Amino acid sequence: MPAKISNRLLQGSDAQPRDKEFEIRDTILRGFMLRVLPSGTRAFYVQHGRGRKTKLGEVGILTPDEARERAEKVLGNVAHGRPPLEGIRGAQSGSTLAGFIENNYDLYLHATRPNGAASTIKRLLARFETLGGRDLTSITSGDLERWKALKLAAGASPATVQRDLMPLSGVFRYAKKLRLITDNPVADVENPRLDTIGKLRYLTPAEEAALRTQLSLRDKRMIEARESGNRWREQRQKEPLPKLHFFGDALTPAVLISLNTGLRLGELLKLHWSAIDFDSATLTVRGGTAKSGKTRHIPLNQEALNVLRNWKPSADPTHVIGIKTSFKKSFATILTNAAITEFRWHDLRHTFASKLAQRGVPLNTIRDLLGHGSITMTLRYAHLGPDNRRAAIDLLGAP
Repeated sequence: MPAKISNRLLQGSDAQPRDKEFEIRDTILRGFMLRVLPSGTRAFYVQHGRGRKTKLGEVGILTPDEARERAEKVLGNVAHGRPPLEGIRGAQSGSTLAGFIENNYDLYLHATRPNGAASTIKRLLARFETLGGRDLTSITSGDLERWKALKLAAGASPATVQRDLMPLSGVFRYAKKLRLITDNPVADVENPRLDTIGKLRYLTPAEEAALRTQLSLRDKRMIEARESGNRWREQRQKEPLPKLHFFGDALTPAVLISLNTGLRLGELLKLHWSAIDFDSATLTVRGGTAKSGKTRHIPLNQEALNVLRNWKPSADPTHVIGIKTSFKKSFATILTNAAITEFRWHDLRHTFASKLAQRGVPLNTIRDLLGHGSITMTLRYAHLGPDNRRAAIDLLGAP
């Protein structure tokens, strides 16, 4: 919400804690804001780029006018290519874990791995809030072992805990690179024991057939509705809407492309038509949009090529799938109509990989197509391949 950040605002009800975190943006200085947490913590921040915010200080330590003055200096520093807090006396320069993440690691991550940097910073600050106020040099592997134990006791899965520790290790590696610390405490934390296969959900042949049927029926209804609507418009001398040909909207193309390429949803939504080479039947996932940060090339089978060719005349001229969020509601409806339960969009990627494994495709090839950084993630599909174990055991009975 926009408002003048002042002592009067801080004393009023609009700036008091609520059930969820919220921000109040200053109407005097663009980028200057007040962040209010459910815990009662209120702090001044300044935004100096997309997803880039620097903490200026907490309410009670700084007055609104002092915080606004700091915000102006931060914006000036950034505009001239300097560190945000350079030359600001008394400001947190990153001596605490949270300060280092917000004011040092944030800039580094956006420069080196811009894809997902903002969400990574937000997750780090949220997951390690209890350690955020600690001096960076005082955090030990013992502190992190206790953090891990508390998370597991609270019901977090081992996979979630490991997923949180991995980016934290990146924070300490960068601090070590800057010679702020001598050792990375995360390196000595024992990894939680993981079930590397876990619950692998993928479509059975019957489920995939049901899914495709419901997608076709949905497209047919949407095309017929468009034709009916255009007849109504023509009768009233109104300009008709563009005719729908093969698909009602982007849902069916998105599902079928996912089933035939194994793209992550984020990769799919960022995919440009320039990444599709119809002549060589190849799709290229650029490093800037890939989770691994590495470019990979995926051959397109005939169904994928047909879908792309048929969809292109109706699609966004730049993006293959011209939406910015997801298909959460429409996809959920399709799954309900197809009687498919406990299935997520990401499970389309599992279906792609599982079908390849079941047909005997080598795991390293599957790893390459999925864009996994290591073979470890791909090993979850190993049990789906041709079973050579029984033949090996049968050899023991041979004379």
